[in-house]
Amino acid sequence: MFAVTILGNNSAVPAFDRHPTSQVLTTASRSFLIDCGEGTQIQLINYKVRRSRISHIFISHLHGDHYFGLIGLINSFALLGRQQDLTIVAPEPLRQIIELQLKVADTKLCFNLHFIAITQNGVLLQLPDIEVSCFRTDHRIECYGFVFKELRNPRRLDIVKVKEHNIPVSFYDNLQRGEDYKTEAGEVISNDSLTIPAPHPKKYAFCADTRYDERIIEPIQGADMIYHETTYHDALSEMAITRFHSTTRQAGKIAQLAGVKKLLIGHFSSKYDKLDEFERETREVFPNTDLALEGVSYLLP
Repeated sequence: MFAVTILGNNSAVPAFDRHPTSQVLTTASRSFLIDCGEGTQIQLINYKVRRSRISHIFISHLHGDHYFGLIGLINSFALLGRQQDLTIVAPEPLRQIIELQLKVADTKLCFNLHFIAITQNGVLLQLPDIEVSCFRTDHRIECYGFVFKELRNPRRLDIVKVKEHNIPVSFYDNLQRGEDYKTEAGEVISNDSLTIPAPHPKKYAFCADTRYDERIIEPIQGADMIYHETTYHDALSEMAITRFHSTTRQAGKIAQLAGVKKLLIGHFSSKYDKLDEFERETREVFPNTDLALEGVSYLLP
């Protein structure tokens, strides 16, 4: 499974029953929380997201609508007796904020809290199944987008064929790595006849808050799905420039130029109570666009 669940899709302040930015990327082995606006932990409960599966929290930048829910979530983890480690990945100043909040409240955590400071573009961490990297966006303060890339899965055994050729269990790992099997008589049995190719590794990009910026195209190139902000309708493109945000058609153009398969749009301005026009305008440029609706999980194509 590789899916994104939207917890919050609004910009700046909660409005029209929409919440500040937050989403969960779910993989087969763990979940990643991306941004943590106010009310995120309530949304996790509302949409029955398993908090215990969240191993890492990524914060794109330090505007409040992207991290004001974080300390409450950390505190709740402690009150609930969490035992597994938690890693926060964010710009360095957030470390000081968290440490101060925990200190003044005399909060003692019952789990290890790790912090990875984002200082430049590049790989942030590599887990057995996922590599996560970041890229700078064009926003009013230091801000980063994230790319989650599934590492290539091993080939799957065709058990019927494997048993038919009496392949020893000790050689199974070699088969999954793509090796041919050589019998004691010297016959070579090709790997293709014994295994099934693994599914294509998935790639998801969270583009964070940004003005229209073609420099982000390279890191998100060819992604299965991206999330890109559309704070404004296209008619307010000048406002988008001055406020370091993007419009509908600008997000569609980025998705088009990057050759991605699917585009999710969000970070809607509280100026708008309806979202239909966001979808219509963006689809005029990039047809395979969906609104990032709260409570909905989107599978990567």
